[in-house]
Amino acid sequence: MSKINVNGIQLYYEEHGAGEPLLLIEGLGYATWMWYRQVPDLNREYRVILFDNRGVGESDKPDLPYTIEMMAADAAGVLRSLGIRRAHILGVSMGGYIAQAFASQYPDLTHTLTLVCTSFGGPRAAPMPRSTLDAMTRVTGLTPEEAILQGMSVAFAPEFFSSHQAEVRKIAGWRLARPTPRYAWEHQFNAVARADLEERTAGIQAPTLILTGDADLVVPAKNSRLLADTIPGSRLVVFPGAGHLVFIEQATEFNREVLAFLGQHPMPA
Repeated sequence: MSKINVNGIQLYYEEHGAGEPLLLIEGLGYATWMWYRQVPDLNREYRVILFDNRGVGESDKPDLPYTIEMMAADAAGVLRSLGIRRAHILGVSMGGYIAQAFASQYPDLTHTLTLVCTSFGGPRAAPMPRSTLDAMTRVTGLTPEEAILQGMSVAFAPEFFSSHQAEVRKIAGWRLARPTPRYAWEHQFNAVARADLEERTAGIQAPTLILTGDADLVVPAKNSRLLADTIPGSRLVVFPGAGHLVFIEQATEFNREVLAFLGQHPMPA
């Protein structure tokens, strides 16, 4: 198990493949397992770097307020500890918030930016629907497995959730095997809730791809359209019928879009 000391805490990380570095940044409460449909495709051409954000998986879980900027600094620390001076950056959901802050704070480390099912937050952002918030937070009286499945019922598109129960329960098993303490989940959730990145996001200069599903019940697709309108020269791709976990639901198409985009922006030799 590989860990590095970053900003006074131990962060777990993995490396897969060789080539130009590609850093994948996780969503709220999720750990490195979430990339199980990306790594086999992406690591054929790229040095794929995964890490657990503070508060989840095998990384340390300090009980103190987290911020998006703090977690962006963690991501930068991972790259620098590995001797990486520039990378492709991809973030999903909360990881997309972190990726925006990363690109703003560390433009020298950012070669390209891929933002998935995310938002810049703040007053103009389309909020999470109340029913989704309830599914994610009203867990009193539920077993850990019931709470996870309730949250996943809104993270996946309804059709995928109902027709892929074996896969859903496999994912639930991974999450149960490495549970996120409630206090750490709340620290991550509050970091997202407080984020207002619009002004900084408007200044991002890195080539940017924005991906979303039109059935996202967690971060409505309107937020991706706002991002596309805000980041100069960015490209928006909307996956029909996909929910918040588009990278699992439509992994083949998702990976194809990512690889095509990265291939259009090679690093200088």
